[in-house]
Amino acid sequence: MNQDYPHLLRPLDLGPLTLRNRVVMGSMHTGLEDRSKHLPELTAYFVERARGGAAMMVTGGFAPNIEGWLLPAGSMMASRRVADKHRGMTEAVRAEGSHLLLQVLHAGRYGYQPFVRSASSTKSPISMFKARALTSRGVERTIDDWVRAATLAERAGYSGIEIMGSEGYLINQFLAARTNHRSDAWGGSASKRMRFPEEIVRRTRDAVGSDFLIQYRISLLDLVEEGQTWEETEELAHRLEAAGVDVFNTGIGWHEARIPTIVTSVPRAAFADLTGRLKQSVGVPVIASNRINTPDVAEQILASGQADLVSMARPMLADPAFAAKVAEGRADEINICIACNQACLDHTFANKRASCLVNPRAGRETDLVLTVAPSRRRIAV
Repeated sequence: MNQDYPHLLRPLDLGPLTLRNRVVMGSMHTGLEDRSKHLPELTAYFVERARGGAAMMVTGGFAPNIEGWLLPAGSMMASRRVADKHRGMTEAVRAEGSHLLLQVLHAGRYGYQPFVRSASSTKSPISMFKARALTSRGVERTIDDWVRAATLAERAGYSGIEIMGSEGYLINQFLAARTNHRSDAWGGSASKRMRFPEEIVRRTRDAVGSDFLIQYRISLLDLVEEGQTWEETEELAHRLEAAGVDVFNTGIGWHEARIPTIVTSVPRAAFADLTGRLKQSVGVPVIASNRINTPDVAEQILASGQADLVSMARPMLADPAFAAKVAEGRADEINICIACNQACLDHTFANKRASCLVNPRAGRETDLVLTVAPSRRRIAV
């Protein structure tokens, strides 16, 4: 073990899994998830990062049903046929010593398609489509679809799922008074608004048993008016832990929030103190995220006890071998993410394939194949 980063490289027993280090590649939609024909490319993308030392990785979001699509005919895990096509990818990742989780994401009113549903009939500022309110039967069906997605992920060979409860998607829309105007069993009070994610977790755990990881991405700070308070976030975490969550990943801000959270101007590890507060309040491991792009920052977060793992999505776009370079004493060779967002998030929101300004191979691993040159050359730039 590299003694400069003892906490980052330390193995961890996480629910039913054993992780080789504390490096998690967080979820990021690449544009390769939406069509089965791109699965070989998506497989190459994840295998390269598994080979690069990531202990656990999370896919881009897969909707549990059509109403949860981000885009028309977007990524969805709703049939055995689709699940079976994913098995080659999950097996290839596991062969490299890593674990892959399927993120189940219902876009709610963020969906850019005409079938959008939410807790109440509201329109988000980032979609032209106004959401219709889910009926009581629709809420129950959505929970069932979430559970089905989890069981299909298990069939596909995933090591677990991540339930997307952050960044302003459907679960947030149920949790916040800003978007939940219901007066039935699913709204009207903070406690009733928490019932939706609680039921998703509880029924999922009942369906998959104890040998399948349930990771929940929880919003620590909504950064919008009428969002959850910290006290409500803590209560939610306690209820979800009791319902069966193995580990909490952490998110900051809704997509419609006007406060920057991941751009270059945001200090590194700016929100790690909030992760530390959550860690003190729950009895399961907690993952820190947002603006963690060097091994030194990651090590400091872990050494200070603010988190049990660190999530780095864009940094592993920039350098797939991030964790391996740390372990091999080559941290100074890491290709650092500059948080420009120009080829990753900007491409995603423009419905283009995500890549990286400092690593154009990202998302194109099968096209831009690196080979050893027959002879060495000195090149000045």
